[in-house]
Amino acid sequence: MKISCIITDDEPIARKGLAGYVEKIDFLTLAGVCEDALSLNNLLRQQPVDLLFLDIEMPYINGVELLESLTHPPKVIFTTAYEQYALKGFELDAIDYLMKPISFERFLKAANRALEVFSPATATPVAERDIYIKTGEKLVRVLLEDIIFIEAMENYVNIHTTHGRYLTHATLKAVAENVTGPEFVQTHKSYIINTRKITSIEGNRISMGQAFVPVSRGLKDSVMNIILKDKLLKK
Repeated sequence: MKISCIITDDEPIARKGLAGYVEKIDFLTLAGVCEDALSLNNLLRQQPVDLLFLDIEMPYINGVELLESLTHPPKVIFTTAYEQYALKGFELDAIDYLMKPISFERFLKAANRALEVFSPATATPVAERDIYIKTGEKLVRVLLEDIIFIEAMENYVNIHTTHGRYLTHATLKAVAENVTGPEFVQTHKSYIINTRKITSIEGNRISMGQAFVPVSRGLKDSVMNIILKDKLLKK
């Protein structure tokens, strides 16, 4: 299977680097390279593709605004230096959100996720999504579906699960790169929640079983849109 893609970034070095990464992956085919969102918009009219590697902050119109303007947008992997668009990116059903500078290892992980999205469904069972957490001298396997919420604590991260809590030496950003999926939403600079474990929402607090997680003012609208999308019972 081949996935056709377009790279769009206003930085020449970034375009060159991403193009080099694409060349190394046999299931990706580079259909074009654009230096801004307007050029991409014009190219998409002439040549529809499967996947976009899309920067966000660009002249004239940013990547998010362009994607929102398209009636039938391709799948997208955002490539950006700005964390604040992450929630909006996943609200737009992004396959992944890559923070610059982007290593080839991280790029390959995102590309493999895209391949899973485009691959036809088979009868084989879906593998369990999991991570390994180092706690002391042990590596503990944790299923993503068992995670309730993740809490940053200075140089450590506390991962609350249905089986207990695990404290590990890591940053919230590093954990977020491995704990992915539409059910995981960052509500605060120090918290990521599993929306499937929400008990209730009251004001700027979300009840996660016996614990409460804060929602920051700047993220509240985006967080609520993601959580309540097509689920709010109306009168």
